[in-house]
Amino acid sequence: MGRWPLHLQSRPRHPAGHPHPPCRAGAEDGHRQVSASEAGRKIAIVLFNLGGPDGPDAVEPFLFNLFNDQAIIGLPGIVRTPLAKLISRRRAPLAQGNYALMGGGSPLLPETRKQADALRASLSAALPGDEVRCFIAMRYWHPFTEETAAEVAAFGPDEILLLPLYPQYSTTTTGSSLKAWNAAYRGSGRSRTICCWPAGEALLEAQARLIEAAWSASGHDGPVRLLFSAHGLPEKIIKAGDPYQAQVEATAAGVAARLSGQWDWKISYQSRVGPMKWIGPNTEEEIHAAARAGLALVVVPIAFVSEHIETLVELDIEYGNMARREGCPAYVRVPALGVDAGFIAGLADLAAQALGREGLDSDGSYRCPGFSKCPRAAKSAA
Repeated sequence: MGRWPLHLQSRPRHPAGHPHPPCRAGAEDGHRQVSASEAGRKIAIVLFNLGGPDGPDAVEPFLFNLFNDQAIIGLPGIVRTPLAKLISRRRAPLAQGNYALMGGGSPLLPETRKQADALRASLSAALPGDEVRCFIAMRYWHPFTEETAAEVAAFGPDEILLLPLYPQYSTTTTGSSLKAWNAAYRGSGRSRTICCWPAGEALLEAQARLIEAAWSASGHDGPVRLLFSAHGLPEKIIKAGDPYQAQVEATAAGVAARLSGQWDWKISYQSRVGPMKWIGPNTEEEIHAAARAGLALVVVPIAFVSEHIETLVELDIEYGNMARREGCPAYVRVPALGVDAGFIAGLADLAAQALGREGLDSDGSYRCPGFSKCPRAAKSAA
């Protein structure tokens, strides 16, 4: 598998047999070239992600910010805030121990900075004459959205592209980040949003290539199961119309279709907390099932594009140890996409095309079942 840029096609690809029709929201035929009159623009690319504590003392306030988000705990503030204080205080010691395994803090910001630098270099080459800067807005720790909004305003952009580093849309991630941005930004510039890219060609091709490389490097050749593990959500969020689960399924199907040969593959969900019913199956359950069947495991962080606590601790250490205890013949974890050249080139191509359109809401190849409730749907249909 080679290096594939991400292209929006007039007749987009679509996972075979997928029950939902292709979405035409924001799409247009062909590629739009930047005209001479548009050269010399100041362009701000705002990359959104979760954020992570940068040291042991930051763990508890980071957790408080997370659980105090109404998108995470949908209760009135008078109830949510004291509950978030209680949860964060109780969870902090265990979380500090997990972050200690990574040197005391999260690597997410340094990893995202590498992606921002790589994306800026690629976009600057694609948009000669324009001044491109990439900014990072983290939801629950520095640089907070409000801090980044002030930086972007000081830059004085002509164009702003909001690009969440979550391939699949959820109200709990992308939705929360965009809401915070809209509340914080008061500067100049015409704004565009790429809200999701679950079936982006570069995402699918790069992920398939990393899977095959990781399995080949492991040296194992026996029966194997490919496990796409994504962060889970309470079931009630999905039932309320959140498209996340359907988009995870679209991504996994698209990656599997690009692998050479036939793979036994499944989707699972990790990081379940609290008493509510979560979407499944759970990743732990799938590890047990693979071990009982005598299958090696290749685990793919399908909803994460950067290494962080859920990949480096939960997948690598906790689930890796579990697989070995259960007797899996092999446990191979595929790395996150990070600064993979094909992946970054695809993001740059998607961003460059979005900057030449009036609006763009997805990669144009997938319509989620909750599209009518999407906060961008009404604008797209107009």
